[in-house]
Amino acid sequence: MLFNSLVFIGFITIVFLVYPRLHLRAQNIFLLIASYVFYGYWDWRFTFLLLTSTVVDFWVGRQLEVTERQRSRKFLLLISIAVNLGILGFFKYFNFFIESTSSLLTAIGLQANIPVLQIILPIGISFYTFKTLTYTIDIYRRQLTPTKDFISYALFTSFFPQILAGPIERAANLLPQIALPRQITRAHVLTGLNLIMLGFFKKVAIADTLAPIVAKVFLDPSAMTCGQLWSGVYAYTFQIYGDFSGYTDIARGLACVLGFKSMENFNAPYLSKSVTEFWRKWHISLSTWFLDYLYIPLGGNRLGKVRTYINLFITMLLCGLWHGAAWPFVIWGIIHGLYLIGHRIILKGKKAETSWPHTFSGWLICIVKIFITFHLVALAWVLFRSSTLDGALVYYMGLFSLQSLSGFSVPVLFAGILIITLDIAQTWIGNQTWIADMQKHAILRYTAAQFMLISVLAATIAHLETVTPFIYFQF
Repeated sequence: MLFNSLVFIGFITIVFLVYPRLHLRAQNIFLLIASYVFYGYWDWRFTFLLLTSTVVDFWVGRQLEVTERQRSRKFLLLISIAVNLGILGFFKYFNFFIESTSSLLTAIGLQANIPVLQIILPIGISFYTFKTLTYTIDIYRRQLTPTKDFISYALFTSFFPQILAGPIERAANLLPQIALPRQITRAHVLTGLNLIMLGFFKKVAIADTLAPIVAKVFLDPSAMTCGQLWSGVYAYTFQIYGDFSGYTDIARGLACVLGFKSMENFNAPYLSKSVTEFWRKWHISLSTWFLDYLYIPLGGNRLGKVRTYINLFITMLLCGLWHGAAWPFVIWGIIHGLYLIGHRIILKGKKAETSWPHTFSGWLICIVKIFITFHLVALAWVLFRSSTLDGALVYYMGLFSLQSLSGFSVPVLFAGILIITLDIAQTWIGNQTWIADMQKHAILRYTAAQFMLISVLAATIAHLETVTPFIYFQF
């Protein structure tokens, strides 16, 4: 079920009408049923995968609480990891590894007749798998006490605003909110509606408007001018940000209206002054997951420079593979790993400056850093969007040919200005929900709200016959 569909409007209307009128236990049961209806609307059969993961991890969590022998605790954790990653690996990576093995055998002159299965990737599986793993790993580390209420845990794993594309919420944050009574105040509603409107503006008015431009350019890059290819790079850079951060804003807004507080997932990433800072501000729930559950356990930066570089490389390689079972995603992850390693080498052990300077020359240097970081990230997005490595190579060759700079799209430039303006406003004011606070600069906030609302309505009418899925649903 898509947030930007008529079916969802009917679904969420029923939820908002029924939910506030129930007591806590009934609220949790109702939200659990609603979450499974929401997830199962796409294909009800995959709800059994979600339920399997939920049952296994709930049981493992309870057993870890009462088990003292370290060897037994490790075995229990291994059960959770094997079940969750086993399901994820089969549905997402089985054909990728089969096809890669077959290509390798063919390349060395061996006949390869390995069967490929027709496997449908369950929507949201990468997100809820990582979400459930944090629960058992944190209990194993004795950083979290397991819940004894299966309904609460099942709601944690399936909570409908977050299940399809995050944020990858931690049990330590969400479970206590599920267990305790929730009070929905006027501030909750205003903040939630602010986030929902902001999310739809990014998704419908910006991302969906840029989608046809991106599709046309990436369909056949060899037929495009250099100007059109650069237009496609910028278009996809702003499309994926508007699409994914828009989903997150809507998800956080819906949760807020229901009385839940979700973690922030984006914090003006395109204003980052380095790729290291970019990964602190882009897809925060995923980057912190890899930090806490992979990079630090590998040794982090505690075992010397070379080991730090290796850990960064492994972490980003797996981050790329998490995004998709295809070589362009793997190479994209490797490139970002090299970016991070290069930044550490440049710093030479110094701490990167994250605050803005107070001098004009300092501002100019920061703007140059932002410009360079933005283009490093944007150029890597070409791999992310290309279906094959050959297609990405053709794109890059045309991009730097400089044969003709004609064909640059003005709507792309306008969309970029809007996105960057929103990021600047968020950075300057200090939060995303600045429109909801009408006590200061009321005219400016009201004008911004009206502009977003009219833009969403106009874009919705323009795309009335097509509903564009969120990009991150495929991961």
